[in-house]
Amino acid sequence: MRPWAFSFLCNNLLPAEDGEEATKHFLQELVNILLAYINKSLKRSSKVLDFHYPHQLKEGLEGFSLELPDQPDNLEQLLVDCRDTLKYGVKTGHPRFFNQLSTGLDIIGLAGEWLTSTANTNMFTYEISPVFILMEEVVLRKMHSIIGWPEEDGDGIFCAGGTMSNLYSVLLARFHLFPVVKTHGMSAIPRLALFTSVHSHYSIKKSAAVLGIGSENVIVVRCDERGKMISSELNSSIETAKSKGLVPFYVNATAGTTVYGAFDPLNEIADICEHHGLWMHVDAAWGGGLLLSNKHRVKLQGIKRAHSVTWNPHKMMGVPLQCSTILVKRKGLLQECNQLCAEYLFQPDKHYDVSYDTGDKSIQCGRHVDVFKLWLMWKAKGSEGFEAQINHCLENAEYLYYKLKRRTDFQLVFKGKPEHSNVCFRYLPKRLQSILPSPERDRELHMVAPKIKTKMMEEGFTMIGYQPLEDKVNFFRCVFSNPATQREDVDFLIDEIVRLGCEL
Repeated sequence: MRPWAFSFLCNNLLPAEDGEEATKHFLQELVNILLAYINKSLKRSSKVLDFHYPHQLKEGLEGFSLELPDQPDNLEQLLVDCRDTLKYGVKTGHPRFFNQLSTGLDIIGLAGEWLTSTANTNMFTYEISPVFILMEEVVLRKMHSIIGWPEEDGDGIFCAGGTMSNLYSVLLARFHLFPVVKTHGMSAIPRLALFTSVHSHYSIKKSAAVLGIGSENVIVVRCDERGKMISSELNSSIETAKSKGLVPFYVNATAGTTVYGAFDPLNEIADICEHHGLWMHVDAAWGGGLLLSNKHRVKLQGIKRAHSVTWNPHKMMGVPLQCSTILVKRKGLLQECNQLCAEYLFQPDKHYDVSYDTGDKSIQCGRHVDVFKLWLMWKAKGSEGFEAQINHCLENAEYLYYKLKRRTDFQLVFKGKPEHSNVCFRYLPKRLQSILPSPERDRELHMVAPKIKTKMMEEGFTMIGYQPLEDKVNFFRCVFSNPATQREDVDFLIDEIVRLGCEL
């Protein structure tokens, strides 16, 4: 640490008079901390996490305290706090972090996030965010064209995550069918029903609860053994709902389910929606990135027939969190559904074209600038770069699949190659390999993944998630979205699971 750091307090930084030099030194030291963290995150010899239990972090470790002081700390202490915050967190950019759908650390995206925070502006009007507003329009138009919609007709907005994007889709579908709900509320319309698969994201039920439709009016449709919605079941579920006096209005199809990475049959679902006059939404939060791959985009065939699409670039495209979009086929519907014409923001007599004021399309007022990091990454990689990145991740999944298929100490959850980069499997300790399937064996097998995960986190060299699903006992779900991950990391994961679980 440089000597200057001991003598400067926060009030010596800009905008304080003569604060330029102190600010420069402080930010340079901070950049050094961040660079050291980035370098360490990408070294395979480093840990993914230095795990501590909540009570240990709350009590304080080696001078790191979460408590807030009455008197200001000096800049040196703040830098130490920044370093320790990173030290005790999880390195999600590490090549051996497989725990979430959002992984990796893109340097261009990181630079974009830094610039966005430096600009510190808001996305509700052109007058305070002219460049970012136009960037959002350009990026959304590009995404519309990739889906297959006419660029000039589509609409959309960047949202605070896929759950919010999915909520927008339900909100828009309800308003499209019953515009009176905006002013008169749910009492003015009949009891609605919406449909989603049993493997879909929980945000669909949450949206129904938040919007007053009710989670019990979400009809869950059965899936096949690969996690795809069964279209005939969807059709019969719609007919049944109608016979009970409900008014079906919306179907959510998933392109890339959270656990299995399955793709629902979009064309078949679109046919059913057209027949019954229903809004079709595609939750492609996880699978949307595959649209950029000429090899894999066929898995989303029929997506252009949807009325709305959720697509999260912060997942498969590797954009830093958060970066999610709701894309809408019909232009103007977002504005009609959400606008309230607040006079202190959206004056109609401004000196520029006020259609560029996007705030009235949004549920939020203040909206973070999420577009710039994606725009900058797209400039740096091009569509071809994203395609190569996505293909690499799916190649890693295929490599893991074939390795596990050849082993007797691992069991794949379902037969056949994964459609996405999700690989679902169980580890079978030696003593369970010779035991025939039974309820007792299932009870013991159910505990294997949690025990391995506990040891894995305590040692910290890799990280992978597990879960049950329906009547299935716990299994691991490995997902690939980090372009830094190579085959040697896949090999390490297998060896680590065996090492930690062989004595169970």
